[in-house]
Amino acid sequence: MQFSNRFLNLVDQQLSSFEFDPELEAVVAYVAKTSETDSPTLEVVGQRPKQIIKKLGSIENDPDLRVPSSNRRWYPLQEGSILLGVLRAERHPSDSQWPDSLDIRLQGSASALANCLSLELDREKLLNELSEQKEQIGVLIHQLRNPIAALRTYAQLLLRKLGPESSQRNLVEGLLSEQKQVDKYLVALDKLSQPKLDPKSSAPVRLLLPPLIQTEKPLDLLELLNPLMERAKARAKLQGRSWNGPNYLPDWIKDLRPAAEGVIAEIVANLLENAFRYSSLSASIGIAINEKGICVWDSGTPIPISEREKIFSSGFRSPKSKEFQGSGLGLSLGKQLANQFGGELKLIVNPSNFEESLPKEGNAFVITLPAR
Repeated sequence: MQFSNRFLNLVDQQLSSFEFDPELEAVVAYVAKTSETDSPTLEVVGQRPKQIIKKLGSIENDPDLRVPSSNRRWYPLQEGSILLGVLRAERHPSDSQWPDSLDIRLQGSASALANCLSLELDREKLLNELSEQKEQIGVLIHQLRNPIAALRTYAQLLLRKLGPESSQRNLVEGLLSEQKQVDKYLVALDKLSQPKLDPKSSAPVRLLLPPLIQTEKPLDLLELLNPLMERAKARAKLQGRSWNGPNYLPDWIKDLRPAAEGVIAEIVANLLENAFRYSSLSASIGIAINEKGICVWDSGTPIPISEREKIFSSGFRSPKSKEFQGSGLGLSLGKQLANQFGGELKLIVNPSNFEESLPKEGNAFVITLPAR
């Protein structure tokens, strides 16, 4: 077992408190482990004083320890009925009784070491589980690429068979566009499954899987939003509800935007998902864009006053949304992402306050962008 430096330092600190005790000749900490022959053994993880004439090895290799001695005591490191290790104390040869005060101190150290050893074993178990999960995720990502590539090939072949004027052409093009988005998520997942080469390097907190590959090049924000609006249009048609795209495009949305604003596509995708999930089927849904920013709106029941601030808190879920699957993280992370590039995500209960042509009742989430 590979012990952490934190655990070994704690063992050393506990044992060092006995190093200059006039009663003690040596104090040694052992950890139980399973050997190659599956018979349990005790491995030395610390000893004081460090300058012992004979280097102390495992217990089974030291025949002297098999001989009973009144100047030696063993203190088990236990978690319930499980023996995790032992603390061994050797006293200078003496015919006097073992001091009670020393015995109490050694019992206290044994208890502290047992608790820390238990946490260390739990830590190793979790690290092993995480390592196995990362390896499995890496294999799954690798295997996912094959069927996704096959779907792309089939869609491209189907596109060739459809004429330029076919009404079905936009559906196949939509499939290809969504496949590109899936590829980007697979790249992000692949990076998560890779070990970090430099654990000391500080990286920004990953809030959501990125909707685009990191780049320093300016981007066309409208190009990122168009697939989301086509997806929403198809979903609204499937549900038999009204979808409304932007009836006006300001000049700023047509210009290239900083790469950092690419996360707007992720925020919009989550806002649209919430609108479709939580509004009634009779409610209209849409996107509006003007000088104020980007607005995702619905004409459903307004969010209660008591929840309008809470919905941006991480993990908060309205009682009405408990029947749907979700984590309660989307709006909180969206707000953080907006702040990250210098913008803001806020709720306007009356969509017509954003644009007069929008419904006078419902919910509108507005993403404002920093001034250029």
